[in-house]
Amino acid sequence: MEKTFTQSELEAIAQALGDTSDGLTGSEIGHILASLKMVDATPDMTKWKRLHNAFVERQNFSGNRRAILQFIREAMKPERYARQAERFEPMRANLNRALAFVGMAVNVDGTLVAADQVRTLSEALRRAQELRADLTARDVHPDVLVFCREELLADNYFHAVLEATKSIADKLRTRTGLTDDGGLLVDKALAGDIPILAINPLKTESQWSEQRGFANLVKGIFGMFRNPTAHAPRVHWTMEKKDAEDLLSVVSLIHRRIDIAYMPVRA
Repeated sequence: MEKTFTQSELEAIAQALGDTSDGLTGSEIGHILASLKMVDATPDMTKWKRLHNAFVERQNFSGNRRAILQFIREAMKPERYARQAERFEPMRANLNRALAFVGMAVNVDGTLVAADQVRTLSEALRRAQELRADLTARDVHPDVLVFCREELLADNYFHAVLEATKSIADKLRTRTGLTDDGGLLVDKALAGDIPILAINPLKTESQWSEQRGFANLVKGIFGMFRNPTAHAPRVHWTMEKKDAEDLLSVVSLIHRRIDIAYMPVRA
């Protein structure tokens, strides 16, 4: 008898692939479903529910999960993201958290492989509670604590740090009204002759040096966790709790500095 996914597994996979911010677009979902001749019975529903319904229909019809695995392979072909490379890794991370419970994973090259199966949610919950307690003791910024969630820690601590790093970009965009990301966002927000956000009065060379150093620190965090060129080396990085705590403390420092930053008068 061929293997099938449980309803909860199908739901988790569909939610990862159809994630509102990091998942496939509606048109991409439609294209892949059509290419695999999978019934798209509810195209007007939210993306993940649309995918879930299509997966359920196909698995019930065929009695196996082969078409769903093929959908994952098609969705995670790296060449699909050649012009939007920054989309690939967040989607892969979301999907791998769902696939961890069925003993599978998507490699950095887009291939679907066997992986160690997550046994229980309790381990992830314990990790989340311990990490949150340690960070609370460090008095980290409250915007960082929200990323100590069990679903982010189902495999390791890297995803909590990745999501916390993304929150820095969100805060910079909120404070400045910019729509950029990564190093370009930092350059526009924190660099230049008159930065949009300044972390000190910018009256002395020492203060300007601090401003430039802060911008470089934020760019370094982005480069370490978000730059597409850093994805391949980090695939084999199993982060320990102490490393996550140190890195989340740095993210906390960045959040506090952005919170108190001001907008210098621009001519």
